[in-house]
Amino acid sequence: MKTTTKKEKSKKVNFSLLAPQAGSVSLAGDFNNWDPVSHSMKKDKKGVWKISLNLSPGIYQYNFYLDGEWQNDPTCIEYVENPFGTLNSVKRVE
Repeated sequence: MKTTTKKEKSKKVNFSLLAPQAGSVSLAGDFNNWDPVSHSMKKDKKGVWKISLNLSPGIYQYNFYLDGEWQNDPTCIEYVENPFGTLNSVKRVE
């Protein structure tokens, strides 16, 4: 019987934010060194901003950068405190 080891493959992970009034939204987190301009999101006709990233299994902290202001993910169920006294959203990738 042949035994195979599972390689940790990256998975497509979707992020979205309902913000029809926003002019621009981007995603920043520890996966992109918190760069607020490297991952711009696209707005659909319903005002939902979306982006998909390929992420390896792990725990990631992130937030949205909406019109120059940081915003937590309102649909997130887990948060951690950051060094600035605010919260970061947490995404777990299995």
